[in-house]
Amino acid sequence: MEIWEFDFEWLRVRHLVKSRFLKGALPDLNAILFLIGIQELGRWKTEFTKEEKQDLMHIAVCRLLSYEGYYEFKGRDADGWPHWEQIRKVPARGRDEQEQILKEKVIQYFKDLELENGGIEQ
Repeated sequence: MEIWEFDFEWLRVRHLVKSRFLKGALPDLNAILFLIGIQELGRWKTEFTKEEKQDLMHIAVCRLLSYEGYYEFKGRDADGWPHWEQIRKVPARGRDEQEQILKEKVIQYFKDLELENGGIEQ
């Protein structure tokens, strides 16, 4: 993907999330990871503990890195929380490169959602 395509797609995802949740500002990567974690959990609560929020973001990262074969979905625990197993070591990278990869995978995740759902409501 060329730089301009990436920038366009990343901005498109941010605008989709912003309009879907009626927010005033564009969400950052962490907010989108949190929402992906909730999507993967499959249920919403009005409040999550700090630990649950961290767990949701971890779920999102595992889900996104599963595209590259680093993680594999293993199932859900008794409370319904998804669990992933690391099957390949994730190479050490700088923060900017890590963020770039996660953003690329977020774009892929939203494209997959659009394909599954016949589009994302705005």
